[in-house]
Amino acid sequence: MFGRLRTIGRRTTTEAPEGSPQRTVRDERKRTYNLFEAAAVYVAACAEDDEDRIDEAATWVSPEALSFGVNELACRAVVALARERDESPQAVARSLLGLPAA
Repeated sequence: MFGRLRTIGRRTTTEAPEGSPQRTVRDERKRTYNLFEAAAVYVAACAEDDEDRIDEAATWVSPEALSFGVNELACRAVVALARERDESPQAVARSLLGLPAA
């Protein structure tokens, strides 16, 4: 942390200029991802069977955070579909999983 504070405001001569391709690649590697962003990309990649994107999204956050994000996304999707279909969330979830009505 202190090392970073010392470099704030200083620009070294070896640092790539703002907007250069080298700077863009470095900034992309440093980017931090929000767990919901990781979950959205992960679930979409699973739906599209995109193994590369699945592997990439899985590295953005911890496995626990990804699991929480996927669970939250599933809950929100079921609630949204239930409202759209005018059914209970339980009926929608069972229907999506191909289970008989309870």
